[in-house]
Amino acid sequence: MTRVTTPEQKKSLMKEFTTFLMTFGVIGLAIAFVIGAAASKLVTAFVNDIVNPIVGLALPSGNLKTLNYNVTNSATGVTSTFAYGDLIANIIDFIIIAFIVFLMYKILVRYKVFGVEDKTKPAPK
Repeated sequence: MTRVTTPEQKKSLMKEFTTFLMTFGVIGLAIAFVIGAAASKLVTAFVNDIVNPIVGLALPSGNLKTLNYNVTNSATGVTSTFAYGDLIANIIDFIIIAFIVFLMYKILVRYKVFGVEDKTKPAPK
């Protein structure tokens, strides 16, 4: 006996969920998120283990992340420490990650993967 499907027939919840994921590209987004998190860890390790020691060679403290500035309140005597070296290391980390994302965007545009179009160029008239 063959089963006839009609438009009125209800889909199972799992089938609807799968259709939703495929329609809105949620699976691709989830994969991109996981890969992005792993790439972020690699870039952070690169900055911490390669860039910071190289920059540290030119610094008196020998470590970029330990750069700080102490300010003492003359009225209370309380000292505040501004750790600007860690901020600089995180800015370097961000710039590298942003550059990698830009390169991936350019590659996707070049090969027209997933229907990506270059939004930075004006539309032809």
